[in-house]
Amino acid sequence: MSFLKFFRHHRLFSGLFTLCLGIVLLSNSVYFGKLEAWASSPAIVAMTTTDEVRKTVLDNGLTVLMKEVPTAPVVTVQVWYRIGSRDEATGVNGIAHQLEHLMFKGTSERPIQFGRLFNALGSQSNAFTSYDQTAYFGTVERDKLRSLLVLEADRMQNALITADSLTSEKRVVISELQGNENSPNYRLSRAVMRAAFPNSPYGLPVGGTKADVEKFSIEQVRSYYSNYYSPENATVIIVGDFKTEPTLQAVKDSFGKVPKKEKQPVQQPVQPVAKPVKPAQPIVLREPGSAPLLNSVYPLPKATHPDVPALHVLDLVLTQGRSSRLYQALVETGLVSGFSGYPANMISGGWYDLSATAAPDQDLNKISAAIEKVLSNVRSQGVTQEELTRAKTQLKSSILLKNRDITRQAFQLGDDQTTTGDYKYTDRFLAAVDRVSAADLQRVAKTYFAPEKSTIGFFQPTTIDAKAGNAVNSGQTTEKFNLGAPVDPAQVAKYLPAVQKSDRTTQALPERYVLPNGLRVLLMRDSSTPTVSLAASMQAGSEFDSSAKAGIAKLTADNLTNGTQTKDALTLAKTLEDRGIELGIETNRESVLVNASALSEHLPVLVQTLADVAQNATFPDRELELARNRALSALKVQLDNPAVLARRVFQQTVYPENHPFHSFPTETSLKAIQRQDVLNFYQTHYRPDRMILSLVGDFDLADVKTLVEKELGGWKASGAAPALTYPPLPTPSSVVRRYAPIPGKTQSVTLIGSAGIDRRDARFYNASIVNQVLGGDTLSSRLGAEVRDRQGLTYGIYSYFQAGNRPGPFVISMQTAPEDADKAIASTVKLLEQVREKGVSTVEVLTAQRSITSSYPVDLANPDQLASEILMNETYGLNPAELRQFPNQIESVTQAQVNQAAQELIRPEQLIIVTAGPPKS
Repeated sequence: MSFLKFFRHHRLFSGLFTLCLGIVLLSNSVYFGKLEAWASSPAIVAMTTTDEVRKTVLDNGLTVLMKEVPTAPVVTVQVWYRIGSRDEATGVNGIAHQLEHLMFKGTSERPIQFGRLFNALGSQSNAFTSYDQTAYFGTVERDKLRSLLVLEADRMQNALITADSLTSEKRVVISELQGNENSPNYRLSRAVMRAAFPNSPYGLPVGGTKADVEKFSIEQVRSYYSNYYSPENATVIIVGDFKTEPTLQAVKDSFGKVPKKEKQPVQQPVQPVAKPVKPAQPIVLREPGSAPLLNSVYPLPKATHPDVPALHVLDLVLTQGRSSRLYQALVETGLVSGFSGYPANMISGGWYDLSATAAPDQDLNKISAAIEKVLSNVRSQGVTQEELTRAKTQLKSSILLKNRDITRQAFQLGDDQTTTGDYKYTDRFLAAVDRVSAADLQRVAKTYFAPEKSTIGFFQPTTIDAKAGNAVNSGQTTEKFNLGAPVDPAQVAKYLPAVQKSDRTTQALPERYVLPNGLRVLLMRDSSTPTVSLAASMQAGSEFDSSAKAGIAKLTADNLTNGTQTKDALTLAKTLEDRGIELGIETNRESVLVNASALSEHLPVLVQTLADVAQNATFPDRELELARNRALSALKVQLDNPAVLARRVFQQTVYPENHPFHSFPTETSLKAIQRQDVLNFYQTHYRPDRMILSLVGDFDLADVKTLVEKELGGWKASGAAPALTYPPLPTPSSVVRRYAPIPGKTQSVTLIGSAGIDRRDARFYNASIVNQVLGGDTLSSRLGAEVRDRQGLTYGIYSYFQAGNRPGPFVISMQTAPEDADKAIASTVKLLEQVREKGVSTVEVLTAQRSITSSYPVDLANPDQLASEILMNETYGLNPAELRQFPNQIESVTQAQVNQAAQELIRPEQLIIVTAGPPKS
């Protein structure tokens, strides 16, 4: 997994490459109303991020960083190696990433897929390769800490790198790379980076190229392992609920015996040299795609350069939120449907990456000129004090809010240590940010953002025909092959390190109450950090769309913050952004979800803003038209994405046309929606008796009740709430196969499944165990062991029951090369037949139960996830005690119940199989 993919998946702050996820507490407070408790709260003082970190260097050169954070009974263990694509050259590009994959294939001491061991521990484990480093990370219950240390020390010195495993994993890596090739953004970025850094490894793609990967020899990979996977080139980071002294001794016991390795000759990369000038004309790619794209890159200095803090502050002035310069110049003018920017500062250099997706009928040259106009204005006129203050507040608040998660704390310690050589870099960075002036921003804009220093690329899409594929003969899934033996859980038990036994911590429960208007509120106090997490839902999802105006639910939700009766869109944005409040609104099939986080002192502002947009949104014409254009552009992008198109076709095959889950937006339906339609939808579906509010954080319960009553208690609903009819689902008489072609793609995405269950179904816990055994984890499940590990047909395969208020589907998802799709499908169907006919073993059930119950407290350790879990339990009509009872429910399931659920819910003879990918020749 590449670091950039991990970074985007987890929505980390755009400066994560060098910006630390530390703690900074703000003292500037703005209070609304007469909430005396907040006004009388003690002043919050600034804190450093590393005072409680202990650094130790073992005799073999291994650096160990430890930080006790006893806020939840979990701990994260990470091992960072100073090896990335920076250490490669043309011809061996991607070898660090290839080695990362092989590190999961077992060791001489434990010749077993390590993913199975991590899964048995309930560890949320993964790895990434980036430009400067490769890291392996796992977060577990605290009693599994020593087990993770033993496993990581084992693969540091004893990794099994065999010819067979290299051959198999090459196919997996190539599948991953070709999956990236499906994205026009990736293809454009690769071309621009190569042009911007023609003589530097930073110009090479982190994952490598298919041509290079195919040529890797076993000797080359072993040489890189010997040279870079050595204790003096590694940092072990431990953050969480542990005691330092005994844990340090455990580190010495496991890692202290790892010797430094004898170095072997490797092909040395050329020293980084940035391209001095941009091309005379933009790089232009004319390929199949959906929307015109722009990507520009400006070379920046390395991470330790004194200009880096100012560059990060300038980035927020340019790109963070609705009030930012580029949002106003690009989105508010209707030029683009979306854009992003971030500074990347590395060991040997860096760059600023700016990307934009053109709105319908907009010209990329015009967008490029608009960007240059913004930058020119900053170079000549500078920024305002208001912009500077807002950017600093956003930066510091983001740091604090992200720092609540121990995995992210460890990430930043590892990134600081490997990139800058100093785990205390965060503190120096933050002190420097405080000193950044408006003049500094103008100076760095002149220094680094002159037009002649950029490399610009355009992606000009050719016409595509993105329509759902037609049904084809189900016989296409038939293929002759031998299915491998199921994973033997006894092998996992044989090689799993001993686990220290400890009592399970009793999970606290939220306080639940209902306002007279029907609005449900759930509160849980957590004073570990001066922050609050908010999760709210409104039963106004896309199930209420009509076919003629599909997309209205999302269009309504997307326009909630575009103005209210007392505030216009920009005023609303500044109300939040000036305080560093993070708020997002998204629409799914059943609900509109609001997720937000803020410093506790800003909770009144957050609740007031939520109450305002829920009750008083005005949906101005201009903003509504801009949102519609963004939706039309997004639709084109979605129909060009195999994963999204496959899901669309799958959903419409499972659910008949008269079912609320069948409809999806089209260009025609989006254009048919009028402002009055949006107002009617808002007035009909946004009502207090269909809203749930969950809050977790540092607050006084009585004060929050007063606040919620004041802001939301007066909200009244009229008439009965809207209701829907859910017709029964038809049962296919045989396997249904559909294919959706998309020109220009290199990988196919396949979904296999059928109708499933809802969350209140008594079989939910049994089905959860069936799923965990079958495909709950790519590296440890039966599907992963067979289709990925043994046959090497896919980068990733997993399954899930999408159980909501209404029955959602059971789905298996995988990405394959087009020529491998039929074999992977046939393998999957055979495995489903095997599970249904022969069932799963007692040991498999016990292993799945241990994995699910052990990973559960890891999820709840993150306050955002905790608030969301509380919300969804209420949404699904579960008792608030479910938060505590869930592990017990899982543990009480018997093998017989699991196999019965497999019999009832796994139906190989009635599957719906949808593949989206390159047109068939």
